[in-house]
Amino acid sequence: MAAPHLADESRSLRAFAPALVLLAISFLINYVDRGNVSVAGPLLKSEFNLSATQLGILFTAFFISYTGMQFVMGWLVDHFDVNRILAAGFLIWSLATATTGVVRGFILLFVMRLILGVGESVALPAGSKILARCLPEHHRGFASGALMSALRTGNAVGTFGAGFLMTRYGWRPVFIGIGLISLLWLPAWAKWKPPYVRNAPHQHSSVQTWEIFAKRSFWGTTLGHFACNYLFYFMITWLPSYLVLARHLSMASMIRIAGLYYTVDAIAAIGGGWLQDFYIRKGHSCTVVRKAGMGIAFSLGAIGVMGCALAGADTYLPWLMVAGVGCGLSAPGIYAFCQRIAGPEAVGRWYGPQNGFANFAGIMGPSLTGFVLDHTGSFFWPFAVTSAISLLGVVAWVFIVGKVEPLSWKAVDKSSAQLRAQALPEGH
Repeated sequence: MAAPHLADESRSLRAFAPALVLLAISFLINYVDRGNVSVAGPLLKSEFNLSATQLGILFTAFFISYTGMQFVMGWLVDHFDVNRILAAGFLIWSLATATTGVVRGFILLFVMRLILGVGESVALPAGSKILARCLPEHHRGFASGALMSALRTGNAVGTFGAGFLMTRYGWRPVFIGIGLISLLWLPAWAKWKPPYVRNAPHQHSSVQTWEIFAKRSFWGTTLGHFACNYLFYFMITWLPSYLVLARHLSMASMIRIAGLYYTVDAIAAIGGGWLQDFYIRKGHSCTVVRKAGMGIAFSLGAIGVMGCALAGADTYLPWLMVAGVGCGLSAPGIYAFCQRIAGPEAVGRWYGPQNGFANFAGIMGPSLTGFVLDHTGSFFWPFAVTSAISLLGVVAWVFIVGKVEPLSWKAVDKSSAQLRAQALPEGH
C-alpha cells in the first residue's frame, strides 16, 4: 500500500515543491551559463583579437548543438530515467562553463560552446517530462510558469549580475566560479528529485516520432513556440541596443529599463500559469482556458511591440511593459500544451522536436533583425516583423492546435492491452 500512497502524495503541488524549486534553479543556471559568452563578447574579442565574424560564430555555436540535440533528448527522456539524464546534462554544462574560463584560443572556445549546447539541451525536455509525470493538469500551468519565469530571470541575472562581476574580476574567474558553484545543485537533486518519477514503473513507450509529426496539433504548437521564441530572443538580444541607440538612454538607464522589462516578463509567466490553473480547477474547459491564455498573450505581445515602435520618447515605456506582459503570459503554454496533448508516454518526443524547430528563431531572429536594421536604418521594421510573428502565434495556438486533450496513441493502447492480457489468469 505504500507505493500507491507515495504516488498520490507526489502528485500534489506541495509534495512536488522541493523538486520544482530545484528544477527552477537549474533553469535559471541554464540561462545564466548560455548568456555568459554574449556578456563577455567584447572582452573575448579584445583578448583573442577576434573578428566580428568569429564572434558571431562563437555565439551561434551553442545553438547549433543545442538545437540539434533537442531531437535526441526528447527520445532519451522518454526511454530512460529522466532524473539521471537531467543530472548528467547539468554536470556536462557546468563543467563546460568552468572549462571555458580556462581554455585559450578561438577553436577551444568554440568546442566548449558546442559541449555547453549538448549539456543544456536536456533541461527543457526533461522538465516537461517530469511535470507531465508528477503533476495533474490543474497544477501544470503554475509549475510551467514557474520554470519559464526562472529561465527568464536567468537572462537578467546573467546579463547584469555576471556582467557586473566581469567588469570587476575579469571574465575567466566568473566562468570558473559559476561553473563550479553550480555543481552544488547535483547533491541537492539527488536528495529531492521527485520520487514519483523515480519509483514509477518504467515504461518503454512505443510511440514513434512519425506518429507525432502526423498530428496537426504538433505543428501548431511548434509554430506557436517559434513565435514565442522569436519575441523572447528579440527582446533578449536587441532590447539593450534599442534602448541605447534608438531611445538614447545611458547605460545605467538602459540597465534599469531592461531589468524592469525582464522582471515584468518573469512575473507574468508565473502569474499567468497560476491564473490558468485557477480557472481549470473551477471546472472550465482546459482547451478554452489554455487557448484563451495564448491568444491574449500573443495579442498583447503584438500590440505592445508595435506600440513601442510607434510611440514617442515619453510614451514608449508603457507599451514596452505591455509587450513584457504578453511575452511572459505566453510562456506556460509552450510547456503545458504538449504535456496535456502528448501525455506522459510521448511528451519527451513531442517537446524535444517542438523546441528544436522553435529554436531556429534563436538562429535566424537576431541576425534578421541586424540585417533589416542595417538596410533601413530604423528599428521600426524589426519591431514590425516581430509584431507580425506574434500575430502568427495567435493563429497557431488558437486555430491550428486542436483540442487541448490527451491524444490516443494506438501503439501505447495496444501495448497496454497486451500487458493486461498477460496479467489475466489462464482461462479468463
